[in-house]
Amino acid sequence: MALSIEAIIFYFLVIDSVAGNLIVWFSPKLLKWYTNTWKKFSREFPATKGWMAFYLILVLWIGYSLNRLGIV
Repeated sequence: MALSIEAIIFYFLVIDSVAGNLIVWFSPKLLKWYTNTWKKFSREFPATKGWMAFYLILVLWIGYSLNRLGIV
């Protein structure tokens, strides 16, 4: 099975969203490091539980769509 560019991007997004959710839900030290180190970036892209849950749901929805198309 050959991986397409869409599948590769999807797998990177899955890894990113799962890692982000793990950090937000279970590691307050890494979350504090993120907000202190990336002050301007963290204001525009807040790492909160709600946004990370939404990000994971969005990535899973994209994966479901790609699966229905036979890409993943």
